[in-house]
Amino acid sequence: MSRMVVVEQIERKICFVRGMKVMLDYDLALLYGIETKQLKRAVKRNLSRFPNDFMMELTRQEYDSLRCQFGTFKRGQHAKYMPYAFTEQGIAMLSSVLNSDRAIQVNIAIMRAFVQLREALSTHKELALQFRELERKVGKHDGDIQAIFRAIQRLMVDPEKPKDRIGFHP
Repeated sequence: MSRMVVVEQIERKICFVRGMKVMLDYDLALLYGIETKQLKRAVKRNLSRFPNDFMMELTRQEYDSLRCQFGTFKRGQHAKYMPYAFTEQGIAMLSSVLNSDRAIQVNIAIMRAFVQLREALSTHKELALQFRELERKVGKHDGDIQAIFRAIQRLMVDPEKPKDRIGFHP
């Protein structure tokens, strides 16, 4: 049960930046039980392990956008330097850089959270495809059903009686 709670807490920390699922340096530092500046220092000492698809520094606009989305960032907090955002591969690389038992355990939990998120997104894609297929099938039948109703309605209307002509009829 506690593993599930940890994974759910981690999932809430995953956000989308530049079309990628990432976690921010201060959230990771909190999970690892270290200060953000320690994490950044370790990353800067090993910068060659973190290419652009593993880690990126947020722009001011991206950071402000995240602050607006989540509303939990306090004004001024974490604002001196823009945070680093780590992709799943970057987080995996962090465990080798930080090299502690806690870092390894946290990374395992984070990897599980990313896997669960990927599975959930996959399920949603499958459901969306099934829904579109059902919509297509029902859409075709919908027109057929409407045509049947129109035909039934025409049959239910009393036939028009021929009008009686006024005057003398031979």
